[in-house]
Amino acid sequence: MKQTGITVLTDASLITCMVQRGLADKIVQAAQDAGAQGATINYAQGCGVRERLGILGLTVEAEKEVVNIIVANDQADRIFEQIYLAGQLDVPGMGFITMTALDKVATYVPQEIIDKLCEKESAK
Repeated sequence: MKQTGITVLTDASLITCMVQRGLADKIVQAAQDAGAQGATINYAQGCGVRERLGILGLTVEAEKEVVNIIVANDQADRIFEQIYLAGQLDVPGMGFITMTALDKVATYVPQEIIDKLCEKESAK
């Protein structure tokens, strides 16, 4: 029987970006260009804000795309900034972005990567 162990990473953050329908691919491309490895896209429907922004004459679509990306802490700020710019999140009604520190992340990590990380850590 194969013996397995859990490799737990503790220096990771979750970036979540909610944008108008059709912008997720642009967000993911910007994140990958900044160093992210991948992303998960979900579809959602918003409510509430649309009615308030309608008073200002802005149209906000109810359909949203939610992009979740787990990144290393040393890349997080750069990727966060690139997503913000790509999604034009400084424009009212375009969406929002959050970053959350993660206590633990576990997935398959090849042994040679683990060895390199251990070498870096022992060199410090």
